[in-house]
Amino acid sequence: YGGREVILPENLKERDTTEVLTALGLDKKTIAVQKLRDIFKNASIKYTGKSYVVLIGVENQSDIHYSIPVKNMFYDVMAYGNQVKETAKKHRREKNTATSDEFLSGFTKEDKLIPVITITVYLGIKEWDGPRKLSDMFGDVDEELLPFIPDYRINLLAPREITDFTGFRTSIRQLFEVLQNAYDKEKMQEVLHNDDKFSSVDRETVEAINLFAGTDIDIDEKEEVIDMCKAWEDQKNEGRELGREEGRELGREEGREEGREEGRIRQAKVTALKLQKKGHSIEDIAECVDFDEETVKKWLVS
Repeated sequence: YGGREVILPENLKERDTTEVLTALGLDKKTIAVQKLRDIFKNASIKYTGKSYVVLIGVENQSDIHYSIPVKNMFYDVMAYGNQVKETAKKHRREKNTATSDEFLSGFTKEDKLIPVITITVYLGIKEWDGPRKLSDMFGDVDEELLPFIPDYRINLLAPREITDFTGFRTSIRQLFEVLQNAYDKEKMQEVLHNDDKFSSVDRETVEAINLFAGTDIDIDEKEEVIDMCKAWEDQKNEGRELGREEGRELGREEGREEGREEGRIRQAKVTALKLQKKGHSIEDIAECVDFDEETVKKWLVS
């Protein structure tokens, strides 16, 4: 609804996220298929003076799913199939079908299905390059056949594709904004400093940001609300200090290594001079001190 508060939290009712569909196989045995949705709710909507009921399912994806149209379509088919099945049970129990057609269908002309909406929420930081409809998964198809092939379109919510976040009323806005800019640290900093909402973000959202955006924002166990702007700056400062300390330690280690190498060279020179006095050849001396012959020659000449 374009950000308008039409579907209210109090009008959402939890439904069993397990979808089970049964059918008869070729051997006349019953085949049962079970799938588990991430979120599935019954939504009562009052809008423009009318009331509507829809079923809303949510599938969260942290990675790109290259067969998501089939996956979501299967969920929707199972949800519709279960509605038909429950309606048929009711008619058999009440024995109120008027015609043989209705009896065989388990569904009357007056029966209606509740629409099912499945939303795919992509929580990755890469751009979505997966299919958006079933036909995207087809190879070459004769255009004359296309009108006879049913298509299925997914409802994709991908943060990288959102251009206006003002329609989001909850802290999911902050999560989506971070996911959109997580690949660019400068843009991330700009977003955090330009949006006052980031000065007060609930713990659960910050944990989700750390999980999906790959950030490492420190969360105090006692805090329920986090100032992400400050936490981001603190993290950057800690990173700089850690980098400086690692640099200092690397410098010290390099200094120690240089000292060890200089000591090895001095000892090799002393050994080379002793071996020369004993009449050993340049070739033998070089092999003994483990340096090339040209280097040994320079030592002995100087």
